[in-house]
Amino acid sequence: MLRVTDALAQGCLRKMAVAPGSSQARPVSYQLRAGEYHIDLNERIGSPLVLRWSGAIACTHCGRATKKSFAQGYCYPCFKRLAQCDTCIVKPETCHYFQGTCREPEWAQQHCFQPHIVYLANSSGLKVGITRKTQMPTRWLDQGAIQALPILEVDTRQQAGFVEMLFKDHVGDRTNWRAMLKGDVVELDLKAERDRLMAATASGLGQLKSEHGADAIRELDAQHYAFQYPVATFPSKIVSHNFDKQPEVSGILQGIKGQYLMLDTGVINLRKFTGYEVQVI
Repeated sequence: MLRVTDALAQGCLRKMAVAPGSSQARPVSYQLRAGEYHIDLNERIGSPLVLRWSGAIACTHCGRATKKSFAQGYCYPCFKRLAQCDTCIVKPETCHYFQGTCREPEWAQQHCFQPHIVYLANSSGLKVGITRKTQMPTRWLDQGAIQALPILEVDTRQQAGFVEMLFKDHVGDRTNWRAMLKGDVVELDLKAERDRLMAATASGLGQLKSEHGADAIRELDAQHYAFQYPVATFPSKIVSHNFDKQPEVSGILQGIKGQYLMLDTGVINLRKFTGYEVQVI
């Protein structure tokens, strides 16, 4: 039987802490978070790693035990009650705050009625996305983007959703996670793509500005971001680990990208298992 003293950490998983390298030549840095423990992972590339799930799951918001995790880390009551779990978070253009039906108006004021960025990113090819201004560049690193470019700043999350809908007529908004993990992603000229898309959506953007105010949607001349990830070997074939089917995941850590650990035995998306109690060996 495993003794607690054999483990590097023991506790409920949270999204890996991530930070860009100090220069483009230095890779993104990762910390695995389990309970109160933070484990630097970059230095463990090439070494064995074991994650052993105890069978317990705790809600990341209220801490209560739950048999199933909803929306990557919540118990069912929190999933149904919290604004951050509402469908308008995934589809911000459907925001219903002004209808008086927001689950948590105070939370919305702090998170949705803040400046948001509409961006282009290259994780598995060109995509459009939105994020709170304070979440740059974390949002892109969580997606495994090798490039990113902010193109517009807006006043609210709903406005960002309206803009994103315009762009989605011309470019996708999803990441092909398998292609992202294989590392076969070609670099793009994001500024050229920005100019093409801005021209294609000029009429729709003009209409949004007339509805929300000329200053509500602001064009950016922002810097282009590029990221390197700590990967020694990209997998040629993607095999996914799943704690619900296999409570122990082990192998040689070959790389980290997005919120995925790449082991020689397969890959695992740690964000998917937020709240799962594990021992890290």
